[in-house]
Amino acid sequence: MRVTISEIKEMKQRQEKIPMLTAYDYITAKMLDEAGVPLILVGDSLGMVMLGYESTIPVTMEEMLHHTKAVVRGAKKALVIGDMPFMTYHVSISEALHNAGRFIQEGGAQAVKLEGGEVVAESVKRIVDCGIPVMGHIGFTPQSIHQLGGFKVQGKTPEVAKRLLKDAQVLEEAGVFAIVLECVPAPLSKLITQRAGIPTIGIGAGPDCDGQVQVISDILGLYTDFVPKHAKRYAKLAEEIKVAVSDYVAEVKSVSFPTVEQSYTMDESILKQLMADS
Repeated sequence: MRVTISEIKEMKQRQEKIPMLTAYDYITAKMLDEAGVPLILVGDSLGMVMLGYESTIPVTMEEMLHHTKAVVRGAKKALVIGDMPFMTYHVSISEALHNAGRFIQEGGAQAVKLEGGEVVAESVKRIVDCGIPVMGHIGFTPQSIHQLGGFKVQGKTPEVAKRLLKDAQVLEEAGVFAIVLECVPAPLSKLITQRAGIPTIGIGAGPDCDGQVQVISDILGLYTDFVPKHAKRYAKLAEEIKVAVSDYVAEVKSVSFPTVEQSYTMDESILKQLMADS
């Protein structure tokens, strides 16, 4: 059985921490699912870690749906959330509804995530009213990187801190089932978490959120172009992969791969007949 929205909310009530990770392909989603991750986000961060863009802004709906389908095929138990990309929910409520619906109907996701607070609350409410679960996302919102002036912690000033508190409240009233807090000072995240009746999922937001989310490529040490402060490397797979590939290249060149063990045989009489016929 797949994890439900109700189960995620219940985890907050019984003070059980909620682990969440991103995934962008079938095999990674399958491994995360088997490891017991209850929430998998098909993040628009795939723009950088999978497609090589400089930011999340160029990512399209078609690209997101392509990867979401793959993740859904790999994850049988986790609740899969599709990350709505830049300008797919900003122009109008009807467009937001249409694109959210595509994630569920075409992508197979069970929920969607939108960046922004009060400014997207009306769209969130309409999407939720249509039966589509929504996860909110406030603090540092990567799709607004130009407006925010780059990668910056949000909520250090009284004005921004008050706005984040209000955003969290408004999003909860609009019906989101959880809120991602990204790059928010730990004390402020704790206050938001204490006031919220729904789970908060932190990324660079301290230990007091109800859950944590990280980009899978960061914690596995696969993406080395940029490593954010909030990411902890649990492995260094990029280095291991380079060693493995270098060994492969060397063995191919030295003809030590493949060996008999990796080769197939055939009936010698058939081979002799072929040679005689030619």
